[in-house]
Amino acid sequence: MVTALKKLGFRKVFDTNTGADLTIMEEANEFVERFKNKGTLPMITSCSPGWVKYIEMNYPELLPHLSTCKSPHEMFGSILKSYYAEKNGIDPKKIFVVSVMPCIAKKFERQREELKNDELDNVDCVITTRELARMIKQAGIEFTDLEDSQFDSPMGEASGAGAIFGTTGGVMEAALRTAYEWITGEELKKLNFEEVRGKEGIKKATIKIGDLDVKVAVAHGLGNAQEIMEEMKSGKADYQFVEIMACPGGCIMGGGQPIKSAKIRMTVDVRKKRADALYTIDEKSVIRKSHENPVMKKLYEEYLGKPRKP
Repeated sequence: MVTALKKLGFRKVFDTNTGADLTIMEEANEFVERFKNKGTLPMITSCSPGWVKYIEMNYPELLPHLSTCKSPHEMFGSILKSYYAEKNGIDPKKIFVVSVMPCIAKKFERQREELKNDELDNVDCVITTRELARMIKQAGIEFTDLEDSQFDSPMGEASGAGAIFGTTGGVMEAALRTAYEWITGEELKKLNFEEVRGKEGIKKATIKIGDLDVKVAVAHGLGNAQEIMEEMKSGKADYQFVEIMACPGGCIMGGGQPIKSAKIRMTVDVRKKRADALYTIDEKSVIRKSHENPVMKKLYEEYLGKPRKP
């Protein structure tokens, strides 16, 4: 894909999973702060723009529960137009950021007025994975014949946690890996949180973090999200951390993804295949926690200071 994008004319190609690692750093820290300081709980993830719009329209009174974090590609765009631009002596106004996304709602998200810094959009354009495939075909590029290329540095290195961000339960699991170590000060030995994996519409679990019991819920699909919201509205919910994705299955089943024929859908569980691929990437990764990604360490050392810095 990197080779194809370079052939299409992109000057640099970075890995959005690096942006996911940054989101996890910020979101995990926000959760730890709220948990320790008795802030607004449960905290709900904010990386799915379709979900964010849904809660804004239907449950505005519950908005304080949303994480304040931008989605990965929006965080990434803002870093490219600040940290990356400064380091490379580039005028941010001359950087045009294109995100390749599995999600159609990201096209709306990138236009939001609050997702600007210094009057510049964090992201200038969003194309879906399906649109990219069409562009590659229209350019006459034989995708399967291309050699592999590496993502550009320094924003091309991601952890396994960043990879699983794209499937339901992945954001929760990635954040818990980091939150666990920050809360306990101990190394997390068992990295897989099987309790939040799987295709059930709503998953609930109690996660042991040191001596603490953290109650979590994961929902995908807006019907299931509504069920969690009604629980919260009625005061019956006793969770501390909730992950919600608008698309059933998470980003891997986003509206911008390739559409499989009915025949394929009858014989292949596309959602499971895509989720398994992400978990395999995670298992094979040398770095499986976002806070151990050397790119993140350098970014905070040289520029951001610490997570959740105003």
